[in-house]
Amino acid sequence: MIILLAINATMFVIKLAVGWYAESTGLIADSMDMLADAIVYIIGLYAIGKTARHKARAAMASGWFQALLGLLILADIVRRILYGSEPVSLLMMGMGVLALIANVYCLVLIQEHKDGEVHMRASWVFSKNDVIANSGVILGGLLGWWLDSRWPDLIIGSFIALIILNGARHIITDARNECTDEDESGSCGSSGCDDGLIVVV
Repeated sequence: MIILLAINATMFVIKLAVGWYAESTGLIADSMDMLADAIVYIIGLYAIGKTARHKARAAMASGWFQALLGLLILADIVRRILYGSEPVSLLMMGMGVLALIANVYCLVLIQEHKDGEVHMRASWVFSKNDVIANSGVILGGLLGWWLDSRWPDLIIGSFIALIILNGARHIITDARNECTDEDESGSCGSSGCDDGLIVVV
């Protein structure tokens, strides 16, 4: 997970810088997805060796954080629709390919844990979504270059934001179910986990 964290944190910084320079909503959205993944891996490392309740809360916190990023991306898309943007398609495609290679490698590393504990299932979902998002950025760059239009980038950015929000919903639901099961077995604690946004301490 340390390797996954390092890859995602590095790619977040690179893609955010390139996305800002290239005025690409798709790249910025994808960079935010990488940031969310980095946070997920930090939380996952925190949860190692902890109780089932801590792991469920860790997964839920990562889900809420990713949901917040998805909403921020949608807000940026609205801003760019209103004020305009001129995405650089070649930079989009180049960074999309680089990120796709990095995320496929991450997906291979975490493959064996996709059916593991709840915080590891969260990491798997986010890594899988990254590969889909990277493919979308490449497609958006190609269509933007072909059509000479900013709309493919905006559409792909919206698509990535929806993927992020759906992944967040999936993880929050999974974490709540996990904690409900633990409550029924008496090992999750009397306070439970299904209380909305939980701060991991």
